[in-house]
Amino acid sequence: MSLKKVHNEQPKEFKFSAENLKKAEDILKKYPEKNKKSAVMPFLYLAQKQNDNWIPLAAMKYIANFLSMPYIAVYEVATFYSMYNLAPVGKHFIQVCTTTPCLIRGADKIVKLCKEKISSKENVISELGNCSWMEVECLGACVSAPMIQINDDYYEDLDEKSVKEIFDSIIKDKPLKPGSYRGRSNTSPEKNKASNGEKHA
Repeated sequence: MSLKKVHNEQPKEFKFSAENLKKAEDILKKYPEKNKKSAVMPFLYLAQKQNDNWIPLAAMKYIANFLSMPYIAVYEVATFYSMYNLAPVGKHFIQVCTTTPCLIRGADKIVKLCKEKISSKENVISELGNCSWMEVECLGACVSAPMIQINDDYYEDLDEKSVKEIFDSIIKDKPLKPGSYRGRSNTSPEKNKASNGEKHA
């Protein structure tokens, strides 16, 4: 997606929906009045969820006014953390962990599949307009490597076959169920096997 197109998609105005305004007010109750700017991160997350998984400049200005803090301070937070998207992403936003544990177990093959099935470059929305992807640092599921995050869901214990099936499902707008693709529950041993290879009683 070109920079010009991204610029044209910036809305002129933004405000929280009635539902998110209530959530914002509840968040503020957790902080002393003098420290209400500490709510900037959850506020940015609310704005992102409301705006198709990305934060426009108008939302940052709205949050700055809401929290009585300089706009540049909100912008600094939003640009520092990779969890905030500052340009449009696909409806199905894929984050591929390429930190060492995932890379050792085949994350490079997942990146290759992203290029083949989603778009040739990261942060570019697919031709169908419903998917995009990017490489990220550790997503905190090293024991289930390799893994990816799609929107809020984790897909773990992946291989090339399972990744192809997952990508095909989101391209068709019918996402497969998240979780382990080796039949594990959370981080338990695979298929009810103990660490020494024996089955549990």
